[in-house]
Amino acid sequence: MTDYWSMVFVFVLATFIGLGVIRRVSRLLYTPLMSLTNAISAIAVVGSIVVAGADYPTTIRLIGAVALFASMTNIVSGFLITDRMLKMFKKQ
Repeated sequence: MTDYWSMVFVFVLATFIGLGVIRRVSRLLYTPLMSLTNAISAIAVVGSIVVAGADYPTTIRLIGAVALFASMTNIVSGFLITDRMLKMFKKQ
């Protein structure tokens, strides 16, 4: 049987560690950081496609579809933000 409290604990701990790491990043590094998060989200997209398309129970497939939507939203918005930031540094 799966220990859900352990999974919740790891999720909460990872959230706080992630927030702590992101807060300490210099503003000059946001564009490379967005590129890195896009790469990580691409891995999440592949995993969520596998889960959403496999022969799992409906609940798990639905969670995979939600994860796919969230990851794709993160990737698209990351590219839009990165493009906007790069346009700020171009000379007109």
